[in-house]
Amino acid sequence: MKLFIKTDYACRAVELMAREYGRGETLHLDRLARLQSIPEGYLVQILTAMKVAGLVKSKRGKDGGYCLARPPAQITFGDVVRAIQGEVIEIPSLADPKCPRELKNVWAQIQRVAEKVADEVNFEDLAAATEPNRRMFYI
Repeated sequence: MKLFIKTDYACRAVELMAREYGRGETLHLDRLARLQSIPEGYLVQILTAMKVAGLVKSKRGKDGGYCLARPPAQITFGDVVRAIQGEVIEIPSLADPKCPRELKNVWAQIQRVAEKVADEVNFEDLAAATEPNRRMFYI
């Protein structure tokens, strides 16, 4: 069971776009990369994959950048993971005819639980959980 760094970066990018959602602005690639510590070249690949999956959209020009293609409440952690790595959790043993049925049952149960958790967490909730950490204090 492996989560790719590309998937983690994708979730970071979507989480930031979720926090910015509703302000009518797009996030420039360089700002998004800087704020989430993601290499720009890598981020372009990630955003392209998420654009194909219908999770983000881009705008060209001076005011261009990236934003979510739909409300953050309608984008789950599972959506982002699947857009980047295909499955929430890949378990090759499930397709192996030599794997004992008892083990396959356990692997299938693990897969169902992982997918259920990933599909229950949406980016509106994740963004709301990080909002208190963004307070600015003036002296």
